[in-house]
This record gives sequence, structure tokens and C-alpha cells, in this order.
Amino acid sequence: MKNTMKFLLLLLCFAASFSSANAQRNVILIIADDLGTDYCGFYEDRADTAPMPNIRKLLSRGVRFQNAMSNPVCSPTRAGILTGRYGFRTGVGDAIEMGSVGALDTAETTIPRLLNLYAPSGGIAKANIGKWHLQPAMPTSNFLNPNRMGYDHYAGNFSGQLASYTNWSKITNGVSGTSTTYATTETANDAITWIKAQNAKPFFLWLAFNAPHTPFHLPPTNLHSYKTLSGSTADIQANPKSYFKASLEALDTEIGRLMDSLQALKKLDSTDIIFIGDNGNTQSVAQITPRNRSKGTIYQYGVKVPFIIAGPSVVSPNRVSGALVNTVDIFATVLELFGFATWQTRISASKPVDSKSLLPIIQNRAAEVRTWAFTEIFSITPDLTNDGKTIRNAAYKLIRFDNGNQEFYNLLTDPSEASNLLLRTLNATELTNYNYLCGEMSTLVGKSYCNTTLSVADSRPDYSPSITPNPASTILRVSWNDAAPFSYRFTSLDGKIVKEGSTTHDIDVANVSQGVYFLTVSKGNKTFVEKILIRK
Repeated sequence: MKNTMKFLLLLLCFAASFSSANAQRNVILIIADDLGTDYCGFYEDRADTAPMPNIRKLLSRGVRFQNAMSNPVCSPTRAGILTGRYGFRTGVGDAIEMGSVGALDTAETTIPRLLNLYAPSGGIAKANIGKWHLQPAMPTSNFLNPNRMGYDHYAGNFSGQLASYTNWSKITNGVSGTSTTYATTETANDAITWIKAQNAKPFFLWLAFNAPHTPFHLPPTNLHSYKTLSGSTADIQANPKSYFKASLEALDTEIGRLMDSLQALKKLDSTDIIFIGDNGNTQSVAQITPRNRSKGTIYQYGVKVPFIIAGPSVVSPNRVSGALVNTVDIFATVLELFGFATWQTRISASKPVDSKSLLPIIQNRAAEVRTWAFTEIFSITPDLTNDGKTIRNAAYKLIRFDNGNQEFYNLLTDPSEASNLLLRTLNATELTNYNYLCGEMSTLVGKSYCNTTLSVADSRPDYSPSITPNPASTILRVSWNDAAPFSYRFTSLDGKIVKEGSTTHDIDVANVSQGVYFLTVSKGNKTFVEKILIRK
């Protein structure tokens, strides 16, 4: 009898432990429409900012990413998140309009479809609320596409822009209607109502607000602090930034109401929240010069966005990460937040996924998950001077426009991309990074983007050193025709300096990790670059 009681006690303890370890987890993805980092007071490049106290609350519970890259416009960013695939794979490269060209194929593998495989029979509730903008609104049979693509529930505006924030077409599970409730408020209302209805069921909520996207307008007075705005057409046209900030503060207010509801429902502590902007600010409210390097372009101002992940999955919260991340990474991150670690086994080899899970960063197990970030834009009606692709590593960024022009920047010293390094002769480090980035982009897209005519200033001395052995494991011997000291630098393929110093002969590489590096050796005004394999 005693042994039976002990067994039952152990069984109960195990069950309690299992239940605790597998407690309900929810994920909410919040998308702000047309929001770059400079309007956010918690980013380093902040300028004229808006009050966002509720979004700021996520910081103490999360990780803020300094180097997040999106697509330059709405639809490609959303398609990339939903499928984890770059636009050149999905065919979505621009904002989707009325035609079918550039619309997302409903056969794509999506987050909700994979969650259905992971937890069948509705084990995880899935809703998409707010802006869809992945297929045109005609034919009207498209209104069911969110449900066809895996969501249990859809409610929101189907197209890219509202005609009015207070009189707009709303689709609910395929049925069209009209809403006269302020759109930001209605979207929050729908989210709160749906969350309440899930009771104890785990849920994934894609919550895509229209704010602060145009049309600029005066939000309800209880949602913002800009009390001197008249709301007249003339005032809006004269002061678009003020109305943009009022719309952004109204968004923050409603996000605060959502978080208060989660708290009241005792779900806040079990819910991971991802907050992003889908692309940079539109030109009319851009805080840069020239202003035409904003939304719709692959310059930094068009693709650098706020990105925060907060909630119970974050280890050592209140952190800032300098890691390179891309909005496509949300795909794998959401799946793995729910515990679906083997989602790759459900991906067809013919439909490769580009997403990388950010769990190693938010769980404080790694500083980075990718060595470069990529984005692009290709218009439905080709715009050769604006369309193109770009790739960056920790320091450098390469832009290749569809008209063949290239630009190359050092983002550490030139974050505003004012000085195109390709207008002069590159130094050895710059050429190394250029070759790396254009090589990676060429491999990714399957088309060469490298300019083979580029040369490096003084890259080859009149006499070349002998560098042996190669591969090396412990000692690398560098022999010149004299015994004068020389400086050296090992650079990883992603452009990071891993070892540097000066010597007259041998370089100790015993502590350099196995891999391929560029070794730059310099003596006087002579520089020589060699690719070195370190093998352990």
C-alpha cells in the first residue's frame, strides 16, 4: 500500500512538472504600418518622436533589435513573414494593387498551416486581424483567402490603404461589411474579443494595424495628446508629421488597452509579443535628407524598422541586440516559440525557406543567427532606377539596382549612406567585404552581381610575401624579402576582424577558430591580401 501511494505521489509530481513546463504559450505579432525607427524614442537614430509609453513597456520584458531589416513596402514584408521566404521566391516584390500580378500564391506554406500540422484539431487557435494586403480585393472570393491559408478567423481591411479611418470596408471571414468605428480602435476591439473567446486554448494572433499609414487624419481626442490640431484638410497638408505622430500615439494607446486586457485575463505572463514596423516612413513625413530615400527604397531609411520581442520566452530581458535580423525570421521564430522545433521537416525542397529562428538570441544562447541580411523591391511595372536588391553584413552594405548601378557603404561610419565607396578605389578591407557581399547575393539569387573590374588600392606590392602553410593550424609563416616588421589582420568572410597585430615573421593562429579567412598583411605602403584556411 505504501509503495502504491509513493508511486501515485511521484506520478502526480511528474504530471505537475510536465504541466508547468508545457504551460500555455501564446504569441501576438503586432505590425505598425509604415513606421521606421526615427519616430521611436527608444532607438538610437531617434529624431522627432511620438509618445509611445505602452510600446516602451515591452522593452523591460524583451529584446530590442537595433539592426532589423524589412522590405521597403507593405505586401512583400507581410508575405515574407507569413511564408519565411524572400520576395524573389514568392513573386511578391511590391505593394499589391487590383491586378493579380504579384499576389501571394494561396498554395504557399504559412505559419498557421504549419501550426495546424503541429497541433491538429485546432490545438492552437489562429487569427489574423487587421490589414491583409496579400491578394487583391477582386474577385470577392479572395476575401476567404486568409481562412484558406490556415487562419481560423480573419477580420479586417483587405486592401493596402483605408479610404477613411472612420468609414471603411471590413471583411469578416469572407463576408464584406462597413465599419464606422475608428479603425485602430476596431482592430484592437476585434483582437480583445477574439482572445477572450479562446479561454484556455493557446493562440497565435497576427495583429496588423493600419496606423500610422496614410491617410493622415485626426484620431479621437481620447487617444492622443495633440490637442491643438484642427483636423482640417489644410492643416493636415501643412503639418503631416503632427498628424502622423497623433496616429502613432493613438496606436500606442490601443496597444496599451490590449495589454491591459491580457493582464485582466491573466494571459500577459504567458504571451510573447513581437512588435515591428513593416517598412520605413513614407516620404511626406521622412526625417532625412534627401527625403526620397524613404519608404519604397532599399536605402536604410526605407528598410530599417523597429523590432522588439518581449514576454516569458525572453531570458535576461531588457536587452539590446545588435544582431542582423530580417522580418522573414519571424516565421521560424513564431513556430519555435510554440515548440515546433522540427518545422523544417515539413518544408518542400522545391520551396526553400529563408527564415532563421531568433530563439537563440531571445533565450540568450547566441549573439547572432545570420551573418548577412537581404532585401529587395521589384515593381509590378518595372522601375529600373528604384528596383533592386541589397545585402549587408555587420559593417558594409551593397546595393545593386536593376539598371545595373551599384552602391556600397560603410554603415558603421556612414549610417545615412552619403558616401558611395564605389566612387573611389576601395582599400583591402572594403574590397574584401564587397567581394563577400556580392558573392553571397549572387549565390542566393542565382545570378552574378559582382563587378569583377574593381581593384584595391595598393593591393599588390612590388614583391609578394610567401605565406605558408595554407591550410594552417598553429603557426602561419609570412616571409618578405626583408626582416622589417609588418602588420596583419585576419578578417572573417562576413567582414569581422578576428585577429590583428604586428610581427616580423610568424603569426600564431592556434587560437583562431577553424574556417576560411582573409589575411591582410601590410608593410610600409604595400598591402597584400590572401585567403587562408585554418584547420584544426
